[in-house]
Amino acid sequence: MLNMSQVNCIRDKRKDGCSIAEIAREFSIDEKTVRKYLKKKDFSPKLPEKKEFPSKLDPYKEQILQWMEEDKGVWEKQHHTAKRVHERLQETSNGYDCSYELVQRFMKRVKRERQNHQGFQELVWHAGETQADFGEVECLYQGERARKKFLTLSFPNSNNGMTQMFDGENAECVCQGLKNIFEELEGVPPLIIFDNATGVGRRIGEKIRETKLFAQFRAHYGFSVRFTNPNAGHEKGHVENKVGYTRRNWFVPVPQFDDMEAYNKLLLTMHLKKAEELHYKKLIPIKELFKEDRKALQELPQVNFEVVRYEYVKADGYGKIRVDGNHFYSSCPEYGGRILLVGIRAFTIEIFNSDMQILVNHVRKYGKDRTDSVDHRTSLAVLSRNAGAWLNSGFREIVPESVRLYLDNQEKVLLKEALRTIYLISQDYDVDHALQAFELAIQQDGQSPLADAAVFAARMKDLGIDGIPESGPDLTPYDSFLSAGDKV
Repeated sequence: MLNMSQVNCIRDKRKDGCSIAEIAREFSIDEKTVRKYLKKKDFSPKLPEKKEFPSKLDPYKEQILQWMEEDKGVWEKQHHTAKRVHERLQETSNGYDCSYELVQRFMKRVKRERQNHQGFQELVWHAGETQADFGEVECLYQGERARKKFLTLSFPNSNNGMTQMFDGENAECVCQGLKNIFEELEGVPPLIIFDNATGVGRRIGEKIRETKLFAQFRAHYGFSVRFTNPNAGHEKGHVENKVGYTRRNWFVPVPQFDDMEAYNKLLLTMHLKKAEELHYKKLIPIKELFKEDRKALQELPQVNFEVVRYEYVKADGYGKIRVDGNHFYSSCPEYGGRILLVGIRAFTIEIFNSDMQILVNHVRKYGKDRTDSVDHRTSLAVLSRNAGAWLNSGFREIVPESVRLYLDNQEKVLLKEALRTIYLISQDYDVDHALQAFELAIQQDGQSPLADAAVFAARMKDLGIDGIPESGPDLTPYDSFLSAGDKV
C-alpha cells in the first residue's frame, strides 16, 4: 500500500500529463496500482486500527517544531535548547518517556536542514490559484469577549477572498474551512499557497511534511499546494493583505454571535460586497475577474469528505479522555481505564463505544487552560445501580426541578427503581426524552408513575410532548346499552 505522499505525487504527475506507464516506471510500481489510485474517489479517513509508530518521539515532533518556529521571533540567546525542550515535554506531555539524546538528534537534524535552504523564486498567479492564511480577531461569542482565528482564502487574480472562523489553526479547522468554501464556490482551486504553518504541514529545508488529515483532504479534492519559505511572508503577500482588509472591514465593529457554524455561513457571502468594487490595478470589476477564477476551478468530487481525525485515547478512572493537552471530555464512568476511539473535528469531539457507535458528542475546547467537559447524562447507567450516590451526583443537577424533588423524597429501594426506569426508557429513546416522560408521569399524581412514564415516553415519540391521542371508536352506543341494562 502506498502512503499519502506517494498517492498525491502520482495524481499530480497525471495532471501534469504523464502517462500511466511513465508514472509506474518512476515509482517502480505496477500500472494496475497507478490506475487504482487514479480512479479512487474517496480518501476520507477510515476508522483506524491501533498501530505502532517507528519512533517514540513522533507524537511530540510537531510540538518541538512549533517551539522552534516560535523561537524565530525571540532573541537567539533565549531559543529553546534540546535540554529545555526535553524538560518542557516532561512537564506538559502526559506519558512522555523519550530520552534527551533522541530530542537532541532530532533538533540538530532540523537545524541542519534549515541551514541548507537555497532560497525561493517569485510566483506568477493565474486564474483560480489561491493563497491561504489565518488571522486573529476579537469577538463577542456567546456573550463573552474572546479571540478567534479566521481562515482566509484569497484569489490574487481577481483580488477577491473568502473567510471562515474557528477557535484554532489546526488541520481540522483548515480542512473544514476549505471544504465550506469549496462547496460555496461549487469548485476546487487548482493551487493553494500556504505559509509554513503546522496546521496543514511545513517546510523543513527542502522537504514538505503534510499532516496526515490534510494529505488525505488534498488527495480527495485533487488540488496542488506550495509552502512558502520560513520568514517569507512576501511569497503570499496577497492573502496577508486580505487578512488585514477582512479584519478592518468585516470585523469592525466587533462581531457578536452565539453559533460559530451559523456565523460561518454568513461569512461565505460577505465577499459579494467587495466584488462590486474595481480591481485596484486592472480597473475591472472584481466580480468579472472572479468569474475567470471560477471558470478555472476543478470540479467538486462526487463523494463527501469527512473532516475528522481518529485517535485512540485511554480514559482515566472517571471515564474522561484527554485531547490537545489540557482538555478533558467525559465518556461513561464504566469506561474508566479503557482505551477509547475518539473522533476529533473542528467543532466537536466524538467518543465511540466498543461497537463503533458514537457514545457522546462534546463541543471541542481550545486554549492552554484546562477544561472539563462533562455530559452527566452518560453517568445514568452507573447511578441506576448505585442509587446511594444520587444526592451528590452530577446527574441530579441536570434533571428538572420537579423530578429532583420527587426523587429526593424517595426511599432507597423506590429511588433505585425510579432511576432504573429512567435509564431503561433512555435506552429506547434518549435521556432527555426519558426525563420529560418521567416529569409528566409524576405531575399526574397517578398510582404508578413509573409505569406511566413508559406510556408517556411512547406517546411522546408518536405525538410529541403536546400531542393529543386519537379519540378511537365511538363507544356511546355501548354506554347506552349498559345503562339500559342497569335500569332493568
